[in-house]
Amino acid sequence: MAAEDLQQLRELVEFLKANGIAEFDMERTDLKVRLKFAGLQPTAPAAVDLSHLASAIAAQSAAAPAAAAPVAVPATLPGATPVAAAAAPAAEAGPEAGAHIVKSPIVGTFYESPSPDSDPFVKVGDRVSNGQVLCIVEAMKLMNEIESDFAGEIVKVYVRTGQPVEYGQPLFAIK
Repeated sequence: MAAEDLQQLRELVEFLKANGIAEFDMERTDLKVRLKFAGLQPTAPAAVDLSHLASAIAAQSAAAPAAAAPVAVPATLPGATPVAAAAAPAAEAGPEAGAHIVKSPIVGTFYESPSPDSDPFVKVGDRVSNGQVLCIVEAMKLMNEIESDFAGEIVKVYVRTGQPVEYGQPLFAIK
């Protein structure tokens, strides 16, 4: 395994530890990786952008036999796959220029209100305070309230109710 690939693997391990993720599985046609950290309690599976790691491992696997890959471990959870990076929105000169961007901390489905017949938590023009609920992201039948980490005015909402969102995808711009 190349030094660059090992460094990316180390970065992945540090990321998982820093975010308290106890178990992680990735399965590709030619590679299976399972990481389990002792002492941490398993949480709901988290989706992580591993496109750079997956492509580096794929390149390495193509150059060497699968048996030579020291990180390959046989057991994985069914259906676990790496998540592709969401396309970064183009920089726009508009009301959101220079604004604080609230990003999705998880992969799931975006909801702007607590129920279909309720008013949205926030809309463009609303003033929000630090810790105020902005929306819900549903992941694996769990409703996760996303709170503002910035006080100001909502200048843009990037997604609509029912739209799937990726980890790190912009949800709101706040000035």
